[in-house]
Parts: sequence; structure tokens; C-alpha cells
Amino acid sequence: MRQTLQISLIAVVAIIFSGCGTKNIVQYKKDSKTDNELAAKSSASFKYNMKPYTVFGKTYQPSFVSVGEEFTGTASWYGPDFHNKLTANGETYDMYAETAAHKTLPINTMVKVTNLNNNKSTIVRINDRGPFVEGRIIDLSFTAGKKIGIDHTGTAPVRLTILGFDSLISSTVKKGEKRNVTNYAVQIGAFKQKNSAERFAADNKTVEGVYKSIVKTYTVKGSEIYRVFLSGFKSEEEARDFAKTERFKGSFIMSLD
Repeated sequence: MRQTLQISLIAVVAIIFSGCGTKNIVQYKKDSKTDNELAAKSSASFKYNMKPYTVFGKTYQPSFVSVGEEFTGTASWYGPDFHNKLTANGETYDMYAETAAHKTLPINTMVKVTNLNNNKSTIVRINDRGPFVEGRIIDLSFTAGKKIGIDHTGTAPVRLTILGFDSLISSTVKKGEKRNVTNYAVQIGAFKQKNSAERFAADNKTVEGVYKSIVKTYTVKGSEIYRVFLSGFKSEEEARDFAKTERFKGSFIMSLD
């Protein structure tokens, strides 16, 4: 089997390159361990993780897509070197599950991947970021790669078809119809203590006379996380523009639908 160069973004751990018999390790610097920042690290609870991120000097902005939308490019796969390590959404990577890494599709997007060389296809759930290799569009788990015949070839040209979101395959949305996302919000803080979240929300009850703060509770690995959002944005663009001002450090856009 020929192991090709492939990369998957691992949350707050090393990114490892595997291929051609060489390995390079890049260690990411951890943020200061405040209560707020530690809670924000728990990305497993993100319904749609739309936070921009930077790898090797290039910034990637996750984007909303449509059911039925299609993309083409080169697929690769990643396996043993990453098995049981954390993925970008906080899950433990399982090389035998049908998952994949993509640079910008929302986490938990369901995608049909078709090998254009042999017409074999499989359906995967996006739970990781990558591959950060020029020309690569998606990095499949070992099992997903094997199903479309790239476990031996390493790579293949593929077509990606968006089937659904939140781990569900759409049976009612017509091809090309936009995902019904209207409740845009910007996360401005995350806390392990409810009273801390409520104080922060009260301090930012109304921002710019328009945006209202709300606190939502999420459960991550058995522990509750209290996240503070600003709501009242009329469009994705308006929410993105606000997040870009960096009025609240580390803020990012989400959908609360």
C-alpha cells in the first residue's frame, strides 16, 4: 500500500504529515488556560463550527452550502497514524468509521463521495479539518477510502455531493435549495460556570443598541458548558462583519437553528 501525504487538523495537538517515508511535526501553541478559554476549546458541541482558522499562514473560512451542491477535486485517505486521536470537532478519530476531513464544509455535513475513475461511491460525515495539501479536496477515513478504491492508489479524482447536515441526509430538500439557516448569532464567550456566563451576558445585554445577549447550555463529555451569544443579526454577512471587528476576542458566527 502506498501511503500518500495527508494531513488532518487535530484540535490543540500536533499536525502530523505522513508520506514518502518522512514525518514533520508542527506543534500548535496553546492559549492561556482561563476558565473562558478552556470551555471554548470544547468544540465537540458546536452545531455549526464557522470559526475561521489558520494553518501554515493560510486562513480558512468555513462556509454554508446547499443540499445538492457539487464539487470536484482529489481525495486522499488517512488511517493508522491518526487512529484514536482527536479530530477538529473534539471526537476521537476512528479509521473504521465513515467520516472525512474537509477544509471549509460545516462540521457534520453529510457528503456523497464518488470516485470518478471507477464510479464507486460512499457517504461520509465531516468531522475533521484538512487535507492541507495543494490540490486535495477531502481526506477520507480508511474505511471510506477503501469503499471507493483508494486504499491502494492513495488518491483519486472525486465528485462531492452535499446530501444533508447535522448528520442527517435530506429527503425533502430539493437539489440546489439553500439550507434554511436564518437564526445567525455570534459567540462572544464560553464558560464552565453558569454564573460567570450570566454575568458576562448581563454586562453585554445589548450591544450597539441592536444585538441581544443570550446564554445557551451544551453538554460536552458529561460536563455542561455555558456559551454566550449575540443574536439579532439579519443575515450571515451582517454577523460575519460584526465578528471581524474583533470587539470580542475569538468571536465567531454560528447558526442557532
